[in-house]
Amino acid sequence: MSFDSDLQFAHRLADAADAITLARFRARDLRVDTKPDLTPVSEADRAAEEELRRLVASSGRGENFFGEEFGDEGGDVRWIVDPIDGTTSYVRGVPVWATLLALEREGVVDVGLVSAPALGRRWWATRGGGAFADGERCHVSAIRILDDAAVSTTSARRMPPGWRTMVDRAWSNRGLGDFWQHCLVAEGAVDVGCDAVLQLWDYAGVKLVVEEAGGRATTFDGGHPAPGASFVATNGLLHDEVVALLSGAS
Repeated sequence: MSFDSDLQFAHRLADAADAITLARFRARDLRVDTKPDLTPVSEADRAAEEELRRLVASSGRGENFFGEEFGDEGGDVRWIVDPIDGTTSYVRGVPVWATLLALEREGVVDVGLVSAPALGRRWWATRGGGAFADGERCHVSAIRILDDAAVSTTSARRMPPGWRTMVDRAWSNRGLGDFWQHCLVAEGAVDVGCDAVLQLWDYAGVKLVVEEAGGRATTFDGGHPAPGASFVATNGLLHDEVVALLSGAS
């Protein structure tokens, strides 16, 4: 398989997910449950993941599936999927949510795609092939000074003390949240995006998009992103300073 065919299939999966999630967005009879970790899950989350699993299984590509809602099939080649990233927004009628897709081979993500149909936006990247926003090549900003930077986090109340220092110094701070802030880092519209805790399906695709756009993504202490750990994406130029603040080293 080539990266081109992988990306084409990723777009096909995203189109299928969009059709399901958009149809139920702001539906008055949308069913929402609470998972054991106390986060919400909607019928649309489950329906989208079930359809993507079916498409992957019937594609003849020989790939497996790891989704947030129904678990991991294992294997060396798998699609890592969050059917709706930003379910809290989705169930409240806020249009900031997306389907996240990543194709992983032997632990390396080769393709990442983020589809946010209610925003009318889609971002994607292939390893070594650059990052794109709605078909146009995108790149991180050239901001080198934190005082000139735009910073964002999904939840300020979960952030370490260094976040307060960043807010006090930054030119702008926002709570853009979830996938969106990281995709905006890739576009150069935001310079730093932070999450106190992410799972693999949350970051696998967006990490590649950020990196292929010229940015960096690590944990708050500068380590490799890992399930259940923190995650910060930057334009790269600000990364060391941001990590020092978030880790308490500065």
